[in-house]
Amino acid sequence: MTQAQPTTEVVKLANVRLSFPSLTEFETYEGKPTGKYSATFLIPKTDKALLKSIDQAIENAINLAWPTKRPGNIILTLRDGDDETYDGYEGMMALKASRKTRPLLMEANKDVLSPSEADDVIYAGCYVNATVDFNASKDSYSKNRVWCNLRGVQFRKDGDRFASGTPVSDDEFDDFSDDDDDDPLA
Repeated sequence: MTQAQPTTEVVKLANVRLSFPSLTEFETYEGKPTGKYSATFLIPKTDKALLKSIDQAIENAINLAWPTKRPGNIILTLRDGDDETYDGYEGMMALKASRKTRPLLMEANKDVLSPSEADDVIYAGCYVNATVDFNASKDSYSKNRVWCNLRGVQFRKDGDRFASGTPVSDDEFDDFSDDDDDDPLA
């Protein structure tokens, strides 16, 4: 892979829905770790101001990478959610971001989360604030690409979970702390 170009300014994604988070462990592809942490952010197509900021940052990354001659066929990291088959993607733009080091993870009150805490707070389907930046370069397959770099994710509010089932509650279990019976089969 060629040397990455300087990144553009930081773009703040406010109140976007989180999908496919791999924030505390590397994402996997075909059962193997990719060596990157990642997430996809769902941005309503009606949020014209945010989408304009993203488009401008992408354009700046392209201009930084290729200042004299813009190449054709640049692969972008932003895609139309209506072209996807996942629940919750309709009417959205999907922005995938990644990084090789663990991103900053925070609660709504800005308390920093450890990886074990983050798994209970930040989940697929919740709403988050996130920060990203962009760069452009040729990838290892000699394709021109704009990369979205994941910087940090802050929990904003709960949302319906995506495909990971319902949350587990301790109400599903009985309290046996006063049970004197040591026979587990009784």
